[in-house]
Amino acid sequence: MSSQVSTSRGLHPPGNIMTFESPHRWPVSAPTGQTDVGGNDDQEVRLLSVSWNQDCGCFAAGTSNGFRIFNCDPFKETFRRDLKSGGFGIVEMLFRCNILALVGGGSNVAYPSNKVMIWDDHKSRCIGEFAFRADVRAVKLGKDNIVIVLETKIYVYKLSDLKMLHQIDTQPNPRGLCCLSHHSNTSVLACPGLRQGHVRVEHFGLNLTKMIAAHDSHIACMALTMDGLLLATASMKGTLIRIFNTMDGSLLQEVRRGLDKAEIYSIALSPNVQWLAVSSDKGTVHIFSLKVRVAGEDSGHDIRTLEAPRMDHQNSSTSMDPLIQTNTGSNASSSLSFMKGILPRYFSSEWSFAQFHLPEVTRYIVAFGAQNTVMMVGLDGSFYRCIFDQVNGGQMSQKEYSRFLKADYAPLRTLSA
Repeated sequence: MSSQVSTSRGLHPPGNIMTFESPHRWPVSAPTGQTDVGGNDDQEVRLLSVSWNQDCGCFAAGTSNGFRIFNCDPFKETFRRDLKSGGFGIVEMLFRCNILALVGGGSNVAYPSNKVMIWDDHKSRCIGEFAFRADVRAVKLGKDNIVIVLETKIYVYKLSDLKMLHQIDTQPNPRGLCCLSHHSNTSVLACPGLRQGHVRVEHFGLNLTKMIAAHDSHIACMALTMDGLLLATASMKGTLIRIFNTMDGSLLQEVRRGLDKAEIYSIALSPNVQWLAVSSDKGTVHIFSLKVRVAGEDSGHDIRTLEAPRMDHQNSSTSMDPLIQTNTGSNASSSLSFMKGILPRYFSSEWSFAQFHLPEVTRYIVAFGAQNTVMMVGLDGSFYRCIFDQVNGGQMSQKEYSRFLKADYAPLRTLSA
């Protein structure tokens, strides 16, 4: 699979970054050169995609006529672009800085689904464009890299000059599964391997590749911790979520979402690595207590304090030991778990610690907010904020609900955790 890259002097120095903090419309020409200054009727807008930024402090919504950026706490729209020529099926942010990756969607004729545009809002222009022979399934931005996911191949480019660094072959990957670490001392990528149910983990700074046999069936969803040392995966069956050590591939914990097959929409790991959240087509968001966490992790540290990344290259640390240590967990388990090995396996499973019920007709992505809050964003234009009891668990309490886009639900491909 070949690609073409065109650039315009690369990215500007990080000292010139701009953040998306205050509500405004872009006054300059749009990426397609046509800004819609007419009416703003949400009834004519379809929501094509939603995706968190790297620290889940905000999210991007790709629409049939542009895109919008929303801050999570407090919840508000901070930024939008409305176009006449079409919308974007993929909108990927780089923390809160001025760099965006855009892929056309819907009726967008200027930027088709096989092109990635790197847009610099500070310069108000496109600074790089990637063209492929196949549709782009996902784009991920990291502090150093741009990762573009196709059906069976992943390309990794250097963020500062857009030069290609790596090509990775994968199993057919129509969901565009791929995740990156976002920590200053690690550079980790996880994606489907070449064998069914396998995950390939690249520790770029350590020049280490690890293949993990995660499931028997195809991988449906995956997530890394911010430092990339722990990986959570789910298969197409959707009953079990497994947590692995990415350095040696060992299975650290297994939790059960349910008994019936389900499509897993998203997996999220809390910044303090104490909790795991899962959303699925069953309409319930499950919270699990993790029994492992990164050694030395400060449970009171809020990862959302990270600033926009520096553009200079940072290698992974050369010493990762000790990687993990035991953490107390309190997931529910069967009263017959003492008969492990005699009764069917699910009797010894760890079940969810807390739950929240959502409409089953809508796809949701989940993320952890401050302290013990969980956020959900749906492709029907809804935003929820819930809180769970860290001691007793049970049903979560809804603290906030907003409808940020009153539009017909368009169940298209893109949900990005």
